[in-house]
Amino acid sequence: SCLQALPMSDPIESRITLSSGLTLAYAEWPAVRAYAQTILLVHATGFHRRCWDAVVERLTGYRVIAMDMRGHGFSENTEAVAWDRFGEDLVGFVDALGIEGAIGAGHSMGGYCMAIAAAERPDAFERIVLMDPVIMAPELYAARPEGLNGEAHPTSKRRNHWRDWQEMFERFEHRVPFSVWDRRVLEDYCRHGITPAEDGDGYVLACPPYVEASIYLGSAATDIFGQVARVRVPVTVLRARPRNPDRDAMDFSSSPTFEGLAARFPKGRDVHLPELTHFIPMQDPALAADFILDLR
Repeated sequence: SCLQALPMSDPIESRITLSSGLTLAYAEWPAVRAYAQTILLVHATGFHRRCWDAVVERLTGYRVIAMDMRGHGFSENTEAVAWDRFGEDLVGFVDALGIEGAIGAGHSMGGYCMAIAAAERPDAFERIVLMDPVIMAPELYAARPEGLNGEAHPTSKRRNHWRDWQEMFERFEHRVPFSVWDRRVLEDYCRHGITPAEDGDGYVLACPPYVEASIYLGSAATDIFGQVARVRVPVTVLRARPRNPDRDAMDFSSSPTFEGLAARFPKGRDVHLPELTHFIPMQDPALAADFILDLR
């Protein structure tokens, strides 16, 4: 990367209520100069807005907004929903903030939602970057799940009580997949990803394990290839190492992205990064920033 990370002030933390009635939280790093272009960042399932901090440090000169999807971070916690609803939430967020001509970047589920938003609001984005989006091969959407019971997914069994963020960090830093992450990103993930427990004893995950699990189960509920075909702006699709069909259900390190996805966008560009895991912006925030700024 030719970008250097610069010291960054804490973002302005805000909440906004959409026309649907849903309240979403977001962090904003204002630009120094007026009329700066906006960059909108959307996280993956189980993550939050501040996982982007190490990327944001390399986006100097832009107004940067990173949002918390429903059920994550400081946003409203709701019942399990299929992924098209998350896409609708992002469209509502774009409308509520009046975003136009932005650069959009989404990781994993965030990439799925970004594709929907770019299709439904063509003026909101100048171009978008989808980082290993969970947009699977078309045939995988044929068998749609009957329900979204999070207890059926192993993620629901995640540990959900911590003394503090440091304990969480120490627990994860030598474990796959976190062990290959940039240490700063893992610290941000832990520091900003927990909230005080209701009983006052320690902390719990801001995205409860049962919510995260139910979101994973909803990933195959909606085929968005019709919307993919309507995205008119340039799209860069980053793909990590391919998925092994025999992988463990809790191994999220390989790519869920349909290899032919970029070709389905009218202006799609495919970038294969086999040396990286699914957690591209966590593993190499400088590389992620380069692609957001169209430097590669």
